[in-house]
Amino acid sequence: MPTITTAELSENVGVEVLDVDVDRLLHDDELPTALLDALERYGVLLFRALHLDDETQAAFGARLGELVQFPKYANPNVMEISFDPNNPNAEYFASNDYWHIDGAMDEIPAKASLMSAHVVSTEGGETEFASTYAAYDTLSDAEKRRFAELRVVHTFEAIQRLTYPDPTPEQIAEWATRAVREHPLVWEHESGRRSLVFGATTARIVGMDPAEGKALLADLEQRATAPDRVLRHDWSVGDLVIWDNRGLVHRACPFDRRQPRRMHRSTLVGDEPIK
Repeated sequence: MPTITTAELSENVGVEVLDVDVDRLLHDDELPTALLDALERYGVLLFRALHLDDETQAAFGARLGELVQFPKYANPNVMEISFDPNNPNAEYFASNDYWHIDGAMDEIPAKASLMSAHVVSTEGGETEFASTYAAYDTLSDAEKRRFAELRVVHTFEAIQRLTYPDPTPEQIAEWATRAVREHPLVWEHESGRRSLVFGATTARIVGMDPAEGKALLADLEQRATAPDRVLRHDWSVGDLVIWDNRGLVHRACPFDRRQPRRMHRSTLVGDEPIK
């Protein structure tokens, strides 16, 4: 018998998990493996109306893997994503509106993220997901051969400049303290699958004319995130979503940032470098 029951959310990515409550999240010994298997297969798992508090979310996340620590927050296992001026990372969250992979500048990017909705906006503020596995699979054979040789530089500055096109000297200096990472365009996963590594953190393709490289990356992103390939989740308070950070790009949809919107995210430490 299947351990979990799911319903398809879109043709290309995502399922809703129908038969899991908070008790199962915390106590079903078979559930973590079943969920991680489903995450590998579907990319996004949605649980509606669980209403997890931070302690429960962290306890559940720890059953799936080691959690990234966010020491600036009251519960270091949970990052609050909001534009509250007291939020220590509020300045950077506007960049979430652009397609990205979490931790693209890390030596090993995050494995997955769990995010729950505590306060939602009255309009907008959805989260969109697109499969980078599918992005690779739909390439032509000639593109696969060509892209296998390309390497891409990722920087924090690249994504922040989309939000702050005329940065202050202080911003530029702070961005320069962040890691710069060079990755292959094609990620050959330990599972044997391949995906594309793109998004708003991309600064340039190594050895390619900057304009040509920018056009190539923009074309790949546009094709991979065409409307018929995207799952858009319209949040309700209490929803929990888990996504596979290694096989997806994601972004937040615009909303009136004068309105409160508060999401709580926990992140699984990565265990596979991009290679």
